[in-house]
Amino acid sequence: MTPTIELPPSLWAAVTPAGPACPKLEGAVRADVVVIGAGFTGLSTALHLARQGLDTVVLEAAEPGWGASGRNNGQVIPTLSRVDPQDVVARHGDAGERLVHLIRDSASILFDLVRAEGIDAEAEQTGWIQPVHTPGRMRIAERRFRQWSACGAPVELLSREAVRGRLGSDAWHGGWWNRTGGHVNPLALARGMAVAAVRAGARIHARSPALRFERSSEAGASRWIASTADGQVSARALVLATHAYSAEFAPGLAPQIAREVVPALSWQMATAPIPEAARRTVIPGREAVSDTHGELYFMRYDARHRLVTGGALVNPANGAERLKPYIGARMRRLFPAIGEVRFDYVWNGYLGMTDDFFPRVHRLGPDAYAWAGCNGRAVGLAVGLGRELARAVTGTPDGELALPFTEPRPLPMHALARRVAPLMLLLYRYRDRREIAG
Repeated sequence: MTPTIELPPSLWAAVTPAGPACPKLEGAVRADVVVIGAGFTGLSTALHLARQGLDTVVLEAAEPGWGASGRNNGQVIPTLSRVDPQDVVARHGDAGERLVHLIRDSASILFDLVRAEGIDAEAEQTGWIQPVHTPGRMRIAERRFRQWSACGAPVELLSREAVRGRLGSDAWHGGWWNRTGGHVNPLALARGMAVAAVRAGARIHARSPALRFERSSEAGASRWIASTADGQVSARALVLATHAYSAEFAPGLAPQIAREVVPALSWQMATAPIPEAARRTVIPGREAVSDTHGELYFMRYDARHRLVTGGALVNPANGAERLKPYIGARMRRLFPAIGEVRFDYVWNGYLGMTDDFFPRVHRLGPDAYAWAGCNGRAVGLAVGLGRELARAVTGTPDGELALPFTEPRPLPMHALARRVAPLMLLLYRYRDRREIAG
Protein backbone atom coordinates (compact mmCIF):
# COMPACT_ATOMS: atom_id res chain seq x y z
CA MET A 1 0.00 0.00 0.00
CA THR A 2 1.39 3.40 -0.98
CA PRO A 3 1.87 5.58 2.13
CA THR A 4 0.11 8.91 2.50
CA ILE A 5 2.22 11.86 1.45
CA GLU A 6 0.80 14.11 4.15
CA LEU A 7 3.28 14.83 6.93
CA PRO A 8 2.14 12.99 10.08
CA PRO A 9 1.51 14.98 13.26
CA SER A 10 4.54 15.62 15.48
CA LEU A 11 6.09 18.33 17.59
CA TRP A 12 8.20 19.38 14.63
CA ALA A 13 5.21 19.52 12.27
CA ALA A 14 3.31 21.64 14.80
CA VAL A 15 5.99 24.31 15.28
CA THR A 16 7.85 24.50 11.96
CA PRO A 17 7.00 27.04 9.24
CA ALA A 18 6.19 25.62 5.82
CA GLY A 19 8.98 24.90 3.40
CA PRO A 20 9.34 26.22 -0.15
CA ALA A 21 6.72 25.58 -2.80
CA CYS A 22 7.96 22.56 -4.75
CA PRO A 23 5.91 21.81 -7.88
CA LYS A 24 5.18 18.29 -9.04
CA LEU A 25 7.32 17.09 -11.93
CA GLU A 26 5.39 17.07 -15.18
CA GLY A 27 7.01 16.25 -18.50
CA ALA A 28 10.63 15.67 -19.43
CA VAL A 29 13.44 17.87 -18.11
CA ARG A 30 17.23 17.83 -18.38
CA ALA A 31 19.78 18.61 -15.69
CA ASP A 32 23.40 18.07 -14.77
CA VAL A 33 22.44 15.96 -11.74
CA VAL A 34 19.28 14.26 -10.51
CA VAL A 35 18.95 13.58 -6.78
CA ILE A 36 16.29 11.16 -5.59
CA GLY A 37 15.07 12.01 -2.10
CA ALA A 38 14.76 15.37 -0.30
CA GLY A 39 15.96 14.41 3.15
CA PHE A 40 19.20 15.58 4.71
CA THR A 41 21.45 13.73 2.27
CA GLY A 42 19.61 14.74 -0.89
CA LEU A 43 19.21 18.36 0.18
CA SER A 44 22.83 18.67 1.29
CA THR A 45 24.00 17.17 -1.99
CA ALA A 46 21.73 19.46 -4.02
CA LEU A 47 22.76 22.55 -2.08
CA HIS A 48 26.47 21.89 -2.48
CA LEU A 49 26.06 21.14 -6.20
CA ALA A 50 23.88 24.18 -6.85
CA ARG A 51 26.38 26.41 -5.05
CA GLN A 52 28.91 25.31 -7.70
CA GLY A 53 26.57 26.17 -10.54
CA LEU A 54 25.43 22.65 -11.46
CA ASP A 55 21.84 22.37 -12.63
CA THR A 56 20.39 19.99 -10.05
CA VAL A 57 16.91 18.47 -9.92
CA VAL A 58 15.61 16.79 -6.76
CA LEU A 59 12.74 14.30 -6.92
CA GLU A 60 10.86 13.90 -3.65
CA ALA A 61 8.01 11.44 -3.14
CA ALA A 62 6.20 13.61 -0.58
CA GLU A 63 7.77 16.87 0.61
CA PRO A 64 11.24 17.83 1.88
CA GLY A 65 11.80 16.29 5.31
CA TRP A 66 8.77 13.98 5.09
CA GLY A 67 10.73 10.84 5.99
CA ALA A 68 13.27 10.17 8.71
CA SER A 69 14.87 13.61 8.29
CA GLY A 70 11.79 15.38 9.63
CA ARG A 71 10.74 12.84 12.26
CA ASN A 72 13.85 12.09 14.32
CA ASN A 73 14.94 13.40 17.71
CA GLY A 74 17.20 16.02 16.20
CA GLN A 75 20.36 15.03 18.06
CA VAL A 76 23.54 15.93 16.17
CA ILE A 77 26.02 13.21 17.15
CA PRO A 78 29.53 13.18 15.62
CA THR A 79 30.13 9.44 16.08
CA LEU A 80 28.79 6.15 14.75
CA SER A 81 26.51 3.86 16.73
CA ARG A 82 28.33 0.83 18.19
CA VAL A 83 31.19 1.18 15.70
CA ASP A 84 34.47 2.79 16.76
CA PRO A 85 37.05 4.60 14.59
CA GLN A 86 39.49 1.69 14.60
CA ASP A 87 36.73 -0.61 13.32
CA VAL A 88 36.10 1.69 10.34
CA VAL A 89 39.79 1.96 9.46
CA ALA A 90 40.31 -1.79 9.86
CA ARG A 91 37.52 -2.48 7.36
CA HIS A 92 38.05 0.31 4.83
CA GLY A 93 41.70 1.37 5.11
CA ASP A 94 42.54 4.89 3.91
CA ALA A 95 38.97 5.57 2.79
CA GLY A 96 37.82 4.49 6.26
CA GLU A 97 40.22 6.95 7.85
CA ARG A 98 38.83 9.74 5.71
CA LEU A 99 35.29 8.69 6.68
CA VAL A 100 36.27 8.78 10.37
CA HIS A 101 37.51 12.35 9.91
CA LEU A 102 34.25 13.30 8.19
CA ILE A 103 32.26 11.80 11.07
CA ARG A 104 34.48 13.65 13.54
CA ASP A 105 33.66 16.93 11.77
CA SER A 106 30.04 16.13 10.87
CA ALA A 107 28.40 18.16 13.64
CA SER A 108 30.51 21.22 12.85
CA ILE A 109 29.73 20.81 9.13
CA LEU A 110 26.02 20.89 9.96
CA PHE A 111 26.13 23.83 12.37
CA ASP A 112 28.43 25.79 10.05
CA LEU A 113 25.97 25.23 7.18
CA VAL A 114 23.07 26.42 9.35
CA ARG A 115 24.95 29.60 10.21
CA ALA A 116 26.17 30.22 6.66
CA GLU A 117 22.69 29.85 5.14
CA GLY A 118 20.83 31.61 7.96
CA ILE A 119 18.60 28.58 8.61
CA ASP A 120 16.30 28.93 11.62
CA ALA A 121 16.54 25.33 12.79
CA GLU A 122 16.52 25.96 16.56
CA ALA A 123 20.17 24.89 16.40
CA GLU A 124 22.04 24.57 19.70
CA GLN A 125 25.65 23.41 19.49
CA THR A 126 25.79 22.60 23.19
CA GLY A 127 27.60 19.26 22.92
CA TRP A 128 26.57 15.61 23.06
CA ILE A 129 26.98 13.40 26.14
CA GLN A 130 26.99 9.59 26.26
CA PRO A 131 26.59 8.56 29.90
CA VAL A 132 27.08 4.90 30.88
CA HIS A 133 24.40 3.01 32.77
CA THR A 134 26.55 0.42 34.59
CA PRO A 135 29.99 0.81 36.18
CA GLY A 136 31.55 -1.80 33.89
CA ARG A 137 30.48 0.07 30.78
CA MET A 138 32.86 2.87 31.67
CA ARG A 139 35.29 0.78 29.66
CA ILE A 140 33.16 1.56 26.61
CA ALA A 141 33.36 5.29 27.38
CA GLU A 142 37.11 5.06 27.97
CA ARG A 143 37.67 3.22 24.68
CA ARG A 144 35.58 5.66 22.67
CA PHE A 145 37.16 8.66 24.36
CA ARG A 146 40.62 7.27 23.64
CA GLN A 147 39.94 6.46 19.99
CA TRP A 148 38.10 9.68 19.12
CA SER A 149 40.68 11.74 20.98
CA ALA A 150 43.41 10.11 18.86
CA CYS A 151 41.45 11.24 15.77
CA GLY A 152 41.50 14.85 16.95
CA ALA A 153 37.91 15.03 18.19
CA PRO A 154 37.21 17.52 21.03
CA VAL A 155 36.14 14.90 23.56
CA GLU A 156 36.35 14.60 27.34
CA LEU A 157 35.98 11.68 29.74
CA LEU A 158 33.45 12.36 32.49
CA SER A 159 33.41 10.98 36.03
CA ARG A 160 30.21 9.97 37.77
CA GLU A 161 30.26 13.27 39.64
CA ALA A 162 30.73 15.22 36.40
CA VAL A 163 27.80 13.43 34.76
CA ARG A 164 25.65 14.06 37.81
CA GLY A 165 26.44 17.77 37.59
CA ARG A 166 25.80 17.99 33.85
CA LEU A 167 22.60 15.94 33.80
CA GLY A 168 21.12 16.41 37.26
CA SER A 169 20.70 12.67 37.76
CA ASP A 170 22.28 9.86 39.80
CA ALA A 171 21.26 7.25 37.24
CA TRP A 172 24.58 7.04 35.39
CA HIS A 173 28.11 6.04 36.35
CA GLY A 174 30.21 8.41 34.24
CA GLY A 175 30.57 8.80 30.50
CA TRP A 176 32.13 11.01 27.85
CA TRP A 177 31.15 13.95 25.71
CA ASN A 178 31.92 15.71 22.45
CA ARG A 179 31.64 19.48 22.55
CA THR A 180 30.83 19.89 18.82
CA GLY A 181 27.52 17.97 19.04
CA GLY A 182 24.13 19.38 19.89
CA HIS A 183 20.60 19.35 18.53
CA VAL A 184 18.25 20.92 15.99
CA ASN A 185 14.62 20.95 14.97
CA PRO A 186 15.16 18.40 12.18
CA LEU A 187 12.13 19.33 10.09
CA ALA A 188 13.13 23.00 10.25
CA LEU A 189 16.62 22.00 9.15
CA ALA A 190 15.27 20.02 6.19
CA ARG A 191 12.92 22.79 5.10
CA GLY A 192 15.61 25.41 5.59
CA MET A 193 18.06 23.40 3.50
CA ALA A 194 15.39 23.11 0.81
CA VAL A 195 14.98 26.91 0.81
CA ALA A 196 18.75 27.33 0.58
CA ALA A 197 19.06 24.81 -2.26
CA VAL A 198 16.30 26.51 -4.28
CA ARG A 199 17.89 29.88 -3.61
CA ALA A 200 21.17 28.51 -4.97
CA GLY A 201 19.42 27.35 -8.14
CA ALA A 202 18.33 23.75 -7.49
CA ARG A 203 14.89 22.59 -8.63
CA ILE A 204 12.92 20.48 -6.15
CA HIS A 205 9.86 18.57 -7.30
CA ALA A 206 7.64 17.33 -4.47
CA ARG A 207 4.89 14.70 -4.72
CA SER A 208 6.96 13.16 -7.49
CA PRO A 209 8.14 9.73 -6.37
CA ALA A 210 10.83 8.25 -8.58
CA LEU A 211 9.63 4.87 -9.83
CA ARG A 212 12.82 3.74 -11.54
CA PHE A 213 16.15 4.93 -12.86
CA GLU A 214 18.28 3.54 -15.65
CA ARG A 215 21.24 4.28 -17.84
CA SER A 216 20.31 5.31 -21.37
CA SER A 217 22.01 6.64 -24.50
CA GLU A 218 21.02 9.97 -25.97
CA ALA A 219 22.72 11.17 -29.17
CA GLY A 220 25.69 8.92 -28.47
CA ALA A 221 26.07 10.00 -24.83
CA SER A 222 25.05 7.92 -21.83
CA ARG A 223 22.84 9.63 -19.27
CA TRP A 224 20.76 8.67 -16.27
CA ILE A 225 16.99 8.71 -16.68
CA ALA A 226 14.89 8.93 -13.52
CA SER A 227 11.19 8.43 -14.17
CA THR A 228 8.10 9.39 -12.19
CA ALA A 229 4.45 8.76 -13.01
CA ASP A 230 4.19 12.08 -14.84
CA GLY A 231 7.66 12.92 -16.04
CA GLN A 232 11.32 12.08 -16.24
CA VAL A 233 14.70 13.69 -15.63
CA SER A 234 17.69 13.12 -17.88
CA ALA A 235 20.99 13.88 -16.15
CA ARG A 236 24.70 13.21 -16.41
CA ALA A 237 24.90 12.09 -12.76
CA LEU A 238 22.55 10.60 -10.19
CA VAL A 239 22.48 10.44 -6.38
CA LEU A 240 20.06 8.09 -4.63
CA ALA A 241 19.23 9.42 -1.16
CA THR A 242 16.23 7.41 -0.01
CA HIS A 243 17.78 5.32 2.81
CA ALA A 244 15.24 3.55 5.05
CA TYR A 245 12.42 4.70 2.76
CA SER A 246 13.93 3.24 -0.43
CA ALA A 247 11.02 0.84 -0.94
CA GLU A 248 8.28 2.95 0.61
CA PHE A 249 6.80 4.38 -2.60
CA ALA A 250 8.41 2.21 -5.28
CA PRO A 251 9.56 -1.26 -4.17
CA GLY A 252 11.44 -1.73 -7.44
CA LEU A 253 13.39 1.52 -7.28
CA ALA A 254 16.56 0.13 -5.68
CA PRO A 255 15.75 -3.30 -4.25
CA GLN A 256 19.32 -4.26 -3.38
CA ILE A 257 19.81 -1.15 -1.27
CA ALA A 258 16.35 -1.40 0.24
CA ARG A 259 17.12 -4.96 1.35
CA GLU A 260 20.47 -4.19 2.97
CA VAL A 261 18.86 -2.08 5.68
CA VAL A 262 16.08 -2.96 8.10
CA PRO A 263 13.68 -0.03 8.63
CA ALA A 264 13.24 0.10 12.43
CA LEU A 265 10.36 2.09 13.88
CA SER A 266 11.65 4.78 16.22
CA TRP A 267 9.24 6.52 18.60
CA GLN A 268 9.76 10.16 19.61
CA MET A 269 7.96 12.00 22.40
CA ALA A 270 7.86 15.57 23.67
CA THR A 271 6.89 16.56 27.21
CA ALA A 272 5.05 19.65 28.24
CA PRO A 273 7.51 22.54 28.82
CA ILE A 274 9.73 21.87 31.83
CA PRO A 275 9.52 24.60 34.52
CA GLU A 276 12.53 26.88 34.86
CA ALA A 277 13.31 25.70 38.41
CA ALA A 278 13.74 22.12 37.21
CA ARG A 279 15.76 23.21 34.16
CA ARG A 280 18.38 24.73 36.47
CA THR A 281 19.39 21.22 37.55
CA VAL A 282 18.12 18.88 34.79
CA ILE A 283 20.58 19.09 31.87
CA PRO A 284 21.28 22.75 32.64
CA GLY A 285 23.77 22.99 29.77
CA ARG A 286 21.09 21.78 27.30
CA GLU A 287 23.34 19.11 25.78
CA ALA A 288 22.01 16.25 23.68
CA VAL A 289 22.09 13.00 25.66
CA SER A 290 21.96 9.36 24.56
CA ASP A 291 23.38 6.62 26.74
CA THR A 292 24.74 3.05 26.53
CA HIS A 293 21.47 1.15 26.94
CA GLY A 294 20.57 -1.11 24.02
CA GLU A 295 17.03 0.11 24.66
CA LEU A 296 18.37 3.60 24.30
CA TYR A 297 17.70 6.35 26.84
CA PHE A 298 17.91 9.69 25.03
CA MET A 299 16.71 13.24 25.61
CA ARG A 300 17.32 16.90 24.79
CA TYR A 301 15.45 20.19 25.18
CA ASP A 302 13.73 21.92 22.31
CA ALA A 303 13.46 25.69 21.91
CA ARG A 304 10.26 25.73 24.00
CA HIS A 305 11.94 23.84 26.89
CA ARG A 306 10.20 20.56 26.21
CA LEU A 307 12.24 17.43 26.84
CA VAL A 308 12.23 15.48 23.59
CA THR A 309 12.81 11.80 24.33
CA GLY A 310 11.38 8.51 23.15
CA GLY A 311 11.27 4.77 23.45
CA ALA A 312 10.92 1.46 21.69
CA LEU A 313 8.20 -1.19 21.43
CA VAL A 314 8.09 -4.80 20.33
CA ASN A 315 4.47 -4.37 19.22
CA PRO A 316 3.56 -0.93 17.82
CA ALA A 317 -0.20 -1.37 18.36
CA ASN A 318 -1.61 1.61 20.30
CA GLY A 319 2.01 2.62 20.76
CA ALA A 320 1.53 6.23 21.78
CA GLU A 321 -0.77 5.45 24.68
CA ARG A 322 1.34 2.52 25.84
CA LEU A 323 4.57 4.51 25.74
CA LYS A 324 3.34 7.52 27.71
CA PRO A 325 3.22 5.87 31.17
CA TYR A 326 6.29 3.73 30.47
CA ILE A 327 8.55 6.57 29.37
CA GLY A 328 6.95 8.93 31.87
CA ALA A 329 7.99 6.63 34.72
CA ARG A 330 11.50 6.41 33.22
CA MET A 331 11.85 10.19 33.09
CA ARG A 332 10.67 10.59 36.69
CA ARG A 333 13.17 7.94 37.77
CA LEU A 334 16.03 9.60 35.90
CA PHE A 335 15.11 13.17 36.83
CA PRO A 336 13.03 13.38 40.04
CA ALA A 337 13.20 17.18 39.91
CA ILE A 338 10.85 17.38 36.92
CA GLY A 339 7.93 15.90 38.85
CA GLU A 340 4.88 14.62 36.97
CA VAL A 341 5.47 14.11 33.26
CA ARG A 342 2.92 14.91 30.56
CA PHE A 343 3.57 14.13 26.90
CA ASP A 344 1.96 16.51 24.41
CA TYR A 345 3.31 14.84 21.26
CA VAL A 346 4.16 11.26 20.29
CA TRP A 347 5.21 10.30 16.75
CA ASN A 348 7.40 7.83 14.89
CA GLY A 349 9.42 7.18 11.76
CA TYR A 350 11.92 4.72 10.35
CA LEU A 351 15.64 4.62 10.85
CA GLY A 352 17.75 2.37 8.65
CA MET A 353 19.70 -0.33 10.50
CA THR A 354 22.43 -2.51 9.02
CA ASP A 355 23.33 -5.89 10.47
CA ASP A 356 26.83 -4.71 11.46
CA PHE A 357 25.99 -1.05 12.28
CA PHE A 358 28.27 0.20 9.48
CA PRO A 359 26.98 2.76 6.97
CA ARG A 360 27.11 1.56 3.37
CA VAL A 361 28.30 3.70 0.46
CA HIS A 362 27.81 2.55 -3.13
CA ARG A 363 28.70 3.46 -6.69
CA LEU A 364 25.64 2.47 -8.73
CA GLY A 365 27.33 3.02 -12.09
CA PRO A 366 29.18 5.82 -13.88
CA ASP A 367 28.51 9.07 -11.98
CA ALA A 368 25.85 7.46 -9.77
CA TYR A 369 26.06 7.12 -6.00
CA ALA A 370 24.06 6.10 -2.94
CA TRP A 371 24.43 5.43 0.76
CA ALA A 372 22.26 3.76 3.40
CA GLY A 373 22.45 2.61 6.99
CA CYS A 374 22.28 5.59 9.33
CA ASN A 375 21.92 3.34 12.42
CA GLY A 376 20.53 6.28 14.38
CA ARG A 377 23.28 8.77 13.48
CA ALA A 378 21.85 10.34 10.33
CA VAL A 379 21.46 14.01 11.23
CA GLY A 380 25.10 15.07 11.16
CA LEU A 381 26.34 12.17 9.08
CA ALA A 382 23.83 12.67 6.26
CA VAL A 383 24.61 16.38 5.90
CA GLY A 384 28.33 15.64 5.79
CA LEU A 385 27.95 12.78 3.33
CA GLY A 386 25.80 15.00 1.12
CA ARG A 387 28.72 17.37 0.81
CA GLU A 388 31.01 14.43 0.03
CA LEU A 389 28.65 12.98 -2.59
CA ALA A 390 28.60 16.38 -4.28
CA ARG A 391 32.40 16.25 -4.42
CA ALA A 392 32.18 12.80 -6.03
CA VAL A 393 29.75 14.08 -8.66
CA THR A 394 32.04 16.99 -9.51
CA GLY A 395 35.00 14.70 -10.18
CA THR A 396 36.99 14.51 -6.95
CA PRO A 397 39.20 11.39 -7.17
CA ASP A 398 38.22 8.40 -5.04
CA GLY A 399 41.50 8.70 -3.16
CA GLU A 400 40.38 12.06 -1.76
CA LEU A 401 36.78 11.13 -0.87
CA ALA A 402 35.51 10.06 2.52
CA LEU A 403 33.41 7.45 0.72
CA PRO A 404 34.44 3.80 1.23
CA PHE A 405 32.62 2.29 -1.73
CA THR A 406 31.32 -1.27 -1.45
CA GLU A 407 28.85 -3.41 -3.36
CA PRO A 408 25.30 -3.58 -1.97
CA ARG A 409 24.88 -6.57 0.34
CA PRO A 410 21.16 -7.41 0.67
CA LEU A 411 20.18 -9.29 3.80
CA PRO A 412 19.06 -12.87 3.21
CA MET A 413 15.35 -13.29 4.02
CA HIS A 414 14.99 -9.53 4.38
CA ALA A 415 11.22 -9.66 4.81
CA LEU A 416 11.61 -12.06 7.73
CA ALA A 417 14.40 -9.93 9.24
CA ARG A 418 12.13 -6.91 9.09
CA ARG A 419 9.34 -8.77 10.91
CA VAL A 420 11.52 -10.15 13.67
CA ALA A 421 13.70 -7.05 14.18
CA PRO A 422 11.42 -5.60 16.90
CA LEU A 423 12.06 -8.76 18.95
CA MET A 424 15.69 -7.65 19.29
CA LEU A 425 14.37 -5.22 21.89
CA LEU A 426 13.87 -8.18 24.24
CA LEU A 427 17.54 -9.12 23.85
CA TYR A 428 18.62 -5.52 24.42
CA ARG A 429 16.56 -5.34 27.61
CA TYR A 430 18.13 -8.58 28.84
CA ARG A 431 21.64 -7.33 28.09
CA ASP A 432 20.90 -3.92 29.63
CA ARG A 433 20.23 -5.63 32.95
CA ARG A 434 23.61 -7.33 32.89
CA GLU A 435 27.02 -5.90 33.67
CA ILE A 436 28.91 -5.76 30.39
CA ALA A 437 32.43 -4.41 30.49
CA GLY A 438 33.42 -3.98 26.88
